[in-house]
Amino acid sequence: MTETTVPELMAELAALEDPKARAVNERHGDDHGVNLSKLRAIAKRLKTQHDLARDLWNTGDTAARLLALLICRPKNFERDELDTMLREARAPKVHDWLVNYVVKKSPYAEDLRLTWSADPDPVVASAGWALTTERVTKNPDGLDLSGLLDTIEAEMKTAPDRLQWAMNHTLAQIGIDHPDHRARALAIGERLEVLKDYPTPPGCTSPYAPAWITEIVRRQNDTASA
Repeated sequence: MTETTVPELMAELAALEDPKARAVNERHGDDHGVNLSKLRAIAKRLKTQHDLARDLWNTGDTAARLLALLICRPKNFERDELDTMLREARAPKVHDWLVNYVVKKSPYAEDLRLTWSADPDPVVASAGWALTTERVTKNPDGLDLSGLLDTIEAEMKTAPDRLQWAMNHTLAQIGIDHPDHRARALAIGERLEVLKDYPTPPGCTSPYAPAWITEIVRRQNDTASA
């Protein structure tokens, strides 16, 4: 079977470019116009090919990098390689997929969480907070939840957008997953009013932390009592 080459894949991605999709993506800071369902179909066809993933990443093209993240082997990346990739990943979707699909599965996730959370670059720091949210929910032992709430209370209101969004997610998950801290999480959200007026489509949960916490806890209680 002939191996698929990077130039062939770049041509395939270029053929899928949709100006309308690009216009929508650009409103969110992403510079590509490839339908993500079609991108995932290519990844499904290619299966896992780590070396090819590295080569796709090195093109610097956003669609190619998204494809790379779908076909890579997360545990094969070295710690410093992931750090470099994160700092290169300025497109929000690439940043999000790198953290969620790759770094969270890496043995270096905790080391990078601590490093990135303290980084002066707010985009890098937002990745650290995304990893912190994962620990809040799945592995909270050893986390200083009160300390996290202190930091959120002091810094979230004035944080740049992407860092603010990530900190707000941590705040919501602390309130949802840790009843002992729920009252304080609600109080912080109510006082700071971050994302209170965020436009939320009908049927969707608001990202405003007090509304988010209240709604998810209600659903959990309804499920438990059903």
